[in-house]
Amino acid sequence: MNALHKNVSIELQTMIEEDGAKESNKQKHTGKYYKRNNLDVLTYEETSDDKSVIHNLITIQQNKVSIKRSGNVRMNQQFREGQITENVFYHPHGGIHMETYTETIHYQSNEESGSLTIDYKVKLNGQEERNQEIKLSFKEEESK
Repeated sequence: MNALHKNVSIELQTMIEEDGAKESNKQKHTGKYYKRNNLDVLTYEETSDDKSVIHNLITIQQNKVSIKRSGNVRMNQQFREGQITENVFYHPHGGIHMETYTETIHYQSNEESGSLTIDYKVKLNGQEERNQEIKLSFKEEESK
């Protein structure tokens, strides 16, 4: 049972396409990367606009990714290639029901870095479906 953990820099880009309009968001974080057998895990914290801390836990397995957020916002979004999953995104103003259809998951990693791309469609509170994409990359931080 060979385990590995490292400090990493993370770049997360999300893209949303709705009614022909595209919106993109890019974030950079430092976090931790863990690998044990066929399970890869990334953890990092982000600070929201109201200065509260949101904890992020991304679990990556073959054809399955889970993004769990806790703090001022909470969700546990599951991505399973070719399947529909559901969850509720909680924020200070209430909850939003999310229905997600995962089209593709591409993941590559080695000892120093990795990249994850998820293409999916999502319906929020039963509204019109929209296309979304998550691109996440990470690399080991240089030792100081």
